[in-house]
Amino acid sequence: MKYNFDEIINRANTNSKKWNPDIYKATYNGHNDLLPLWVADMDFRVAQPILDSMSKIIEHGVLGYTGVDEEYYQAIINWNKKRKNSHIEKEWVVFTNGVVPAISFMVQTFTQKGDNILIQTPVYHPFRMTTENNERNIVTNPLINNEGVYTIDFEDFERKIVDNNVKIFILCNPHNPVGRVWTKEELIKMGDICLKHNVLIISDEIHSDLIFKEHKHCSFLTLDKKYFSKLIVCTAPSKTFNLAGVQTSLIIIPDENLRKAYQKTLGNVRIETPNSFGIAAIKSGYTEGEEWLDQVIEYLDNNRAFIEEFLKKNLPEAKYVKPEGTYLAWIYLGDVLKDREIEKFFEEEAKVAIDYGHWFGEEGRGYIRLNFACPKSILEEALNRIVNSLK
Repeated sequence: MKYNFDEIINRANTNSKKWNPDIYKATYNGHNDLLPLWVADMDFRVAQPILDSMSKIIEHGVLGYTGVDEEYYQAIINWNKKRKNSHIEKEWVVFTNGVVPAISFMVQTFTQKGDNILIQTPVYHPFRMTTENNERNIVTNPLINNEGVYTIDFEDFERKIVDNNVKIFILCNPHNPVGRVWTKEELIKMGDICLKHNVLIISDEIHSDLIFKEHKHCSFLTLDKKYFSKLIVCTAPSKTFNLAGVQTSLIIIPDENLRKAYQKTLGNVRIETPNSFGIAAIKSGYTEGEEWLDQVIEYLDNNRAFIEEFLKKNLPEAKYVKPEGTYLAWIYLGDVLKDREIEKFFEEEAKVAIDYGHWFGEEGRGYIRLNFACPKSILEEALNRIVNSLK
């Protein structure tokens, strides 16, 4: 089936966090007339097999309590084997209703108040918020920015772990917002340091299905099993198939002791199984959604190239390196805006809603994160608004 990702789907009046002005205006100082390229969901219609599977539930007409069956687990196992070369056992799969709440429960399970948790800034800001909301402390291992290409400062990484008695390291792979897909060698270096100092690795791999053709995602699950005793991998169909509203995530925990401890925490708040639509989406997406996903990645690839070409032609002062994975563009505008207030520019002049770089840490100041998982015409309109407002 050929999908049309140029189609503009009106998402107004659908309770969309991204598109509903009454919802997003709280984030943007009361402004409710912005073109939204911020929160990380796609503006594309979901794969037809997933929609069909959900329609069957509605047609059946009964929405009672749910449980998962062998088909559910097999879909997850087969998808990870085929797309990521990851071997997963049925017992390793733990359900939660989202990766961010899942990480919050991990913090509660495996640390005490006042413990230290390491993140690599600039990074997805709920890592910090979740940690601090649970009364734990953040330690940062800032990434090294070499003309927009980010690498890891391994000396600082180990030093921060030792000096601060770090208990958990939260990894983002692919990295949000800088778009790096970490190599096997980089993962091994981080993993060995964490094992050496008894640090639990939480690897957020939620964007791992969205990798561009010249790169290859390496999951921690594909590495030596020695890491399994200190490893939790977070995945979900939400980014892959644009299903964030279904609130279904998959937490992979190979080690039985870690898994039992975590399941005890989830049991205390009675988080047990996905809802009817989450189960259907996982089965149909992971068994029949590959054609849609491959077409999405090709479309996103063209959009990320379009951003590069547009900025070179119309705003050469901007600094942008095409992401290796995700559908998020990390663009430096500090030299362009200079002393202008970035929030005021985007909200009052350009009229575009983006994620501000400083939300991801001090290292993100001067940057914006722009979501290009949208029809090209919307992306072009947003970029034109930015350039025309600067002029």
